[in-house]
Amino acid sequence: MTFLQKVKFAKKLIKEYLEKYPEKSVVSCSFGKDSMTLFHLAKQIKKDIPVVSVMTPFKFAATFRYKDKMTRKYKMNLTTGIKNEKTDMPDWWKTNPTDCCNYYKVETLREGLEKYDCWFSGLRKDERQGKGKLYVENPDRYGKIKVNPIWDFTELDIWRYLALHRIPVNSLYGKGYRSLGCMPCSSKEKKGNEAEREGRWRGQEKKGCGIHLIDKK
Repeated sequence: MTFLQKVKFAKKLIKEYLEKYPEKSVVSCSFGKDSMTLFHLAKQIKKDIPVVSVMTPFKFAATFRYKDKMTRKYKMNLTTGIKNEKTDMPDWWKTNPTDCCNYYKVETLREGLEKYDCWFSGLRKDERQGKGKLYVENPDRYGKIKVNPIWDFTELDIWRYLALHRIPVNSLYGKGYRSLGCMPCSSKEKKGNEAEREGRWRGQEKKGCGIHLIDKK
């Protein structure tokens, strides 16, 4: 598909599932480049579409500032899920990153999705090295219908969309980050030929927080 075809398909998919679940659909937004593209697409279909965001205590300060700025700019119908308390394991992210992500992200999103049947995610095929056409997961790991409208978008497509629509981005992208998460588990690009998510959990086998696991729990 061309870039414009991808955009058209994404809107069509969003519209289709909003019509199926008009009061039970929500957009997930991490306030990264992908989820801001997704939100902008969804907002064109339903202006006041609910948005759920998981923000851990370990997110960059710049990400919290950006979240507040975008919430005001687009008048987001936002619910933020956050476990503010820190555990008695200050380096949990290093000693057991999977459990850390499960506690702060996976289970927090589970709570945020409780009253919804369908959610839109910013999952992309090339970012996750995925295959096939994973536009809809039914059910996903939460037992919900998960729709991935920008599955076919490339990293370049994302930046093109953001530029065309003049959508402000997190300032950290301009400082060398290509993929943003929690501060201890995100690092700047070191080589020009790195994969997009190479800076996440650098040096570890882990490359995802677990929210997008295909196998349901």
